[in-house]
Amino acid sequence: MLRDEVLALLRTREGEPLSGEAMSRALGVSRAAVWKAMEALRQEGYAISSAPRRGYWLEGSPDVLSPGELARPGRLVGRELVCLDTVDSTNNEIKRRAVDRVPDGLAVVAGAQTGGRGRRGRSFVSPPGKGLYLSVLLRPDCPLSEVPALTAWSAVAVCDGVETLCGVRPGIKWPNDVILEGRKLCGILTELELEAETAALRYVVVGIGVNLSQSEADFGPEVAPVAISLAQALGRVPRRAEMARALLDSLDRLYAGFPREREVWLERYRADCLTVGQPIRVLSGTGARAGTALGVEEDFSLRVAWQEGGEEVLSSGEVSVRGLLGYV
Repeated sequence: MLRDEVLALLRTREGEPLSGEAMSRALGVSRAAVWKAMEALRQEGYAISSAPRRGYWLEGSPDVLSPGELARPGRLVGRELVCLDTVDSTNNEIKRRAVDRVPDGLAVVAGAQTGGRGRRGRSFVSPPGKGLYLSVLLRPDCPLSEVPALTAWSAVAVCDGVETLCGVRPGIKWPNDVILEGRKLCGILTELELEAETAALRYVVVGIGVNLSQSEADFGPEVAPVAISLAQALGRVPRRAEMARALLDSLDRLYAGFPREREVWLERYRADCLTVGQPIRVLSGTGARAGTALGVEEDFSLRVAWQEGGEEVLSSGEVSVRGLLGYV
């Protein structure tokens, strides 16, 4: 859609004027078509200024999600964008679209989910207009054994995006909950699709849900003690599109280095991980055990010293970890 292409051009200028003639050449349309797209954007709430012999520049934006808001030239992750008001799950939407051939880096972004979910089948509360829900499809060129590390890398990438946009760096509760002020700010769900005949990897879906403006009432009595939004932590709320752009930029940097830069991302994950050194309760199909988290292994698994004696290395696919002295 032309309005999205015009908006994307204005975004790349970051407030610097761009002439209608330059846009018409770049987009292969008439200057009249560019003017009509500008008027359509203004009617949607965009503050676009203009001046003779200078051009157009963007001064303000409504809180909307659209391809024009999120696109960035040269970025592989998010090079194709689907923006929805509401969906059952952004991960599900990616998988539905992946029945047909879709490009590597496809991103689906939504303002609400009716069936958001997290690890081990848990629900993820996703109220309209309160958070950002984003999934990307990746086709990494690597052995299948390397793919599970994407979950841990993604947690670091989310911390990068939040820090870039908000100036505060969250931490990580092993394996992939993003934590701010001791409570969960963001959940990440990674899902794989394999070829039925060969068990070869078809694609990976990385789903991210970030709490932006929820209050305690929005979370509800069960979730509020362990969840936090950026509004609660910072007293201000970034626009959803700004958060989405920051996350897509971070995921793009992640994907460019995966899995080649494993040692770098492992070191960064260890620095962000809040679980290490803490007393924990480990939940599995056989019950609960208490111990202390000793450290993160080379494959991002967690080494635990059990309260009753002995050590064990835990895989994130097998157990759930809770802090004994709080959520972390």
